[in-house]
Amino acid sequence: MTDTPGRLLTLLSLLQTPREWPGSELAERLRVSVRTIRRDIDRLRELGYPVQATLGSVGGYRLVAGAAMPPLVLDDEEAVAIAVGLRTGASHAVEGIEEASVRALAKLEQVLPARLRHRVGTLQAATVALALDGGTAVDPHALTVMAAAAMNHERLRFGYRAGDGAETRRRVEPYRLVCTGHRWYLVAYDSDRADWRTFRVDRLREPHATGARFAPRELPAADAAEFVARALAGTRPGPEAVVTLYESVDALAGRLPESFELMPLDEHSCLLRTRGASLEWQALRLLLLGCDFEAHKPPELIELLRELGGRITRAVGTSDPVEPA
Repeated sequence: MTDTPGRLLTLLSLLQTPREWPGSELAERLRVSVRTIRRDIDRLRELGYPVQATLGSVGGYRLVAGAAMPPLVLDDEEAVAIAVGLRTGASHAVEGIEEASVRALAKLEQVLPARLRHRVGTLQAATVALALDGGTAVDPHALTVMAAAAMNHERLRFGYRAGDGAETRRRVEPYRLVCTGHRWYLVAYDSDRADWRTFRVDRLREPHATGARFAPRELPAADAAEFVARALAGTRPGPEAVVTLYESVDALAGRLPESFELMPLDEHSCLLRTRGASLEWQALRLLLLGCDFEAHKPPELIELLRELGGRITRAVGTSDPVEPA
């Protein structure tokens, strides 16, 4: 290896592993003489790297543990391995490491050479992971774009699909990313709406930094996690539904989600309590049970069932169907 800067970086990368390296082994690895290794060690010391040498037949070189170190140096293979590992941790909700993975990945990808970013992207594209039930897959690249923009106080643009399916374009000042264990959320100040918002990352499309900087604003919460928790609390299911089902608990086993709590009344009926995602969802699940029931509350559910009953009755009227011309 005749390139001195490249050889020094490779040598430093080897010395950063927690072991002692004999000079002869380093020379063999770098394909240079032992004398060249000694000169390279002296160069590293001049640059501030605390390389310690031990004498004797089994002596060698190592970096002093616990000493103040210059910046970490990685070779190509190590950088790619770390970037791929961080992407995996970021895109799968592994409790305790996901947010740190995104921050570290955002920093690493900003300094990776273009050739290594291409290798990381290629490897990621060729890899398929098995997602856990209940999780929501997100694009690690999108996470790193948002994390970098938040750290650099740079405005973001992206497409967003709301819960009702409405598509909009957003221009925001990103603040933080928050992972709840199953989903990622972006906390940001929405410039067009002049207010703070929480965005589900899996509903974001093509986020990109605009290059325009902004002065950080004060978040109206203790931290981003509290802000997201408050936002989610505002979308919690509505009032509790209480319904008598004229069917035994045993007969209904396996036909209802776990959020439906059943309490036996007698051999042929039971009481159901639930908080569904919406009144429409509650009504639909009740109609699909295939048994008689009586809704007690809330009044909104009773009115919705009455409306659905009338609509179904009208749909099965006795009039002859109209034949197409």
